[in-house]
Amino acid sequence: MSDLARAESLFFAGTGMDRARVDRIVRDSLAGMDDGELFLEWSQSEALALDDGRIKSASFDQSQGFGLRALSGEAAGYAHASELSEDAIRRAGETVRAVKHGHGGVLAPPPGTNRQLYTDANPLQLAPFDAKTKLLMEIDAYARARDRRVRQVTASLAGEWRTIEIIRADGEAHVDIRPLVRLNVSVVVEENGRMEVGSHGAGGRIEYARYLDPAQWHAQVDEALRQALVNLASVSAPAGEMTVVLGPGWPGVMLHEAVGHGLEGDFNRKKTSAFSGLIGQRVAAPGVTVVDDGTLKDRRGSLTVDDEGTPSACTTLIEDGILKGYMQDRLNARLMNMKPTGNGRRQSYGHAPMPRMTNTYMLAGSHDPAEIIASVKRGVYAVNFGGGQVDITSGKFVFSASEAYLIENGKIGPSLKGATLIGNGPDALTKITMIGNDLKLDDGVGTCGKDGQGVPVGVGQPTLRMDGLTVGGTAA
Repeated sequence: MSDLARAESLFFAGTGMDRARVDRIVRDSLAGMDDGELFLEWSQSEALALDDGRIKSASFDQSQGFGLRALSGEAAGYAHASELSEDAIRRAGETVRAVKHGHGGVLAPPPGTNRQLYTDANPLQLAPFDAKTKLLMEIDAYARARDRRVRQVTASLAGEWRTIEIIRADGEAHVDIRPLVRLNVSVVVEENGRMEVGSHGAGGRIEYARYLDPAQWHAQVDEALRQALVNLASVSAPAGEMTVVLGPGWPGVMLHEAVGHGLEGDFNRKKTSAFSGLIGQRVAAPGVTVVDDGTLKDRRGSLTVDDEGTPSACTTLIEDGILKGYMQDRLNARLMNMKPTGNGRRQSYGHAPMPRMTNTYMLAGSHDPAEIIASVKRGVYAVNFGGGQVDITSGKFVFSASEAYLIENGKIGPSLKGATLIGNGPDALTKITMIGNDLKLDDGVGTCGKDGQGVPVGVGQPTLRMDGLTVGGTAA
């Protein structure tokens, strides 16, 4: 069955709605508006969690609904409901028309559509429930057998299957079927009264089969255990201004938070971003190229089309240190006289879309990672990050490193505990002095929050050397 046929079955044959009548309601509701769409959604999701050898929780949810949006100038009217019926959509249309106050020109629809980037198979139905619970129990047993110091094991498995259809006023429709799975493992170890934790997660727009494979989940448990044991031997982190080397992959979350949000269209249209009005100007060191790419196959942040119906794209944000553009949804692109970039995203039918990242990463450079480490006389090598905070307006950030090492005389020394990186996103981009040739994307665990909405995203980068970054530590 094609994606369109599946969507027709869910949203029309399954609800008693008539496609022609719904098209007419949307057309009448958005008549005279600058833009808008009807967003239909049907989804299934599940989550299982294990703690200390027992299944702690198991949940399943199925939901459906719609969101109808009308745009006039900067004004937006949005109404949504969990009821899929023509009457409910008609009532929503009467509500959203309250924003009409003039006509500023309709943004032309994007040409064509993107290729399918991931399977449309439902992961929840392809793997039996007992196989999933067995997986979590095996993770617990394997981790405890690996090392006598393991005191606690937690593991969780989550899956989602979502079908969406976007209908515009001219009858244009876009359908996307989006699977999403994720496996997380956390291990607590204890030695001589000291306890430390390590964790690892992976996921993507794929089926569960990959994570039921022992070769895959063994590697995840091994990595979580490795991190925990590394932290057992950690010493207090130094503090002060010093050279910092960021590892490849997940450390790109700092790029996502400290720089990526500042390159979203709404912040720049409202001139609340540190990057506002700087297109064409140097904002990073030479060699720094940053892209947002929603077209990567099977990746957690990828989309065939965004939540407004625009095909996803690979958008160059910074090229060789020069700011080239922003990530745009349709509203902000129209108001800024720019093109939408396939970054209009929403958490669900209950939320209006806004500019959001997909997979945001820095391209590789020419330096061997070993060369970068060897170039540092004294500094910090940050391999993994935990939490962080960023002020979009100023670009100031604070990030805690969950795995970090001291570098002395070009060699990696002891692991560090309590290291935090403090700085300003735009300023930090100018402090990059060496870029590795080892670009890596994260393993598929990112969820980005903005204005109360969470969406799956990807991050990545090569190894980076940054000079003169402030490190907050715990050493006396």
